[in-house]
Parts: sequence; structure tokens; C-alpha cells
Amino acid sequence: MSNDDDKSEAAEERKRQQLQSVLEASSIGWMFPIAIGTGALIGWGLDKAFGTKPWLTWIFLGFGVAAAFLNLFRMGLRDDGGSPPES
Repeated sequence: MSNDDDKSEAAEERKRQQLQSVLEASSIGWMFPIAIGTGALIGWGLDKAFGTKPWLTWIFLGFGVAAAFLNLFRMGLRDDGGSPPES
């Protein structure tokens, strides 16, 4: 009976890890537009406040793009325990 419990626990752990991987992958799809949009909105707001249109919008849009790629790079470097993907 203990062997069956071990198998079911291992299956549950595999399911949990797969779900976590799917959620992390889907977060990449949201990360880019949110970071870029946030940068653009901050730049647009500062342009309106200081009358520097369009310079700060472009600068902060660039910051948003850089932040999006930095987050992607960090996700790629994240340690997942070193286990190879299961097939």
C-alpha cells in the first residue's frame, strides 16, 4: 500500500510542476505588454507634465522594452532544480 501512495504522491508532484511551468510560460505573454505599456504611459505622462513631447515617451518606452527583456532573461536563468524535462 505504501508503494501506491508513493506513486500517487509522485504523480501529484509531477502535475503540480507541469501546472507551474504552464503558468510561468503564460506569464511571459503578459510580461512584455505590461512592461512596455507601463514605460510608455509613464513617458507620456511626463511629456504632458513637462511639455517635452515626444522625447520622454520614447525614452520610457525604451526602458519598458529593456525591463521586459530583463525579466525574460531572469526567468531563463531561474534555477528549476536542475532536473531535465520529462517526456
